[in-house]
Amino acid sequence: MNTSGKSGELVQLAVIGAAQGLRGEVKVKTFTGDPLALGDYGPLVTQDGRRFTVLQVRPAKNLVVARLAEVTDRTAAEALNGTALFVARSALPADLDEEEYYHADLIGLAVVDETGARLGKVAALHNFGAGDILEIALSAGGAAMVPFSQAAVPEIDVTAGRLRVDSIAAGLSGGEADEEQAGGEER
Repeated sequence: MNTSGKSGELVQLAVIGAAQGLRGEVKVKTFTGDPLALGDYGPLVTQDGRRFTVLQVRPAKNLVVARLAEVTDRTAAEALNGTALFVARSALPADLDEEEYYHADLIGLAVVDETGARLGKVAALHNFGAGDILEIALSAGGAAMVPFSQAAVPEIDVTAGRLRVDSIAAGLSGGEADEEQAGGEER
């Protein structure tokens, strides 16, 4: 199943966590702008083709708790732990604000630095609670984590298939890191 987010494909909206209570509710980590809007896009699907209809969503700390029509008891809810939920790209609004992107559209973009040198490609986006982080699969091997901020990523061109990073603001070069790589003294 292709989930890259291009037109006609699927975009991940959430991942199911632990069961909540005895009646089949589940904790859900959403990737939507408004976590309570999880059910606004129609039925959600899994990678293996199962469909779920959101009946109710309520906030719970950093997550939401959802009641799904197809899940009626705790055992069924527990079996879904870790299940990713997707929606058809066509169900999402096309009119995004300037500087607003679907994460799925960023995955796979080429990453270049301020000189135009290719660094790699966007492998994933993460949010560990302090903001979005781009994971870049480096052309030279390995990976780098870059804050997804205006300073670190000043230019994104989804149509051209690339984004530009400021290597210093992104923490990819400059300062002590370059000195250590060049054999310079530690401070």
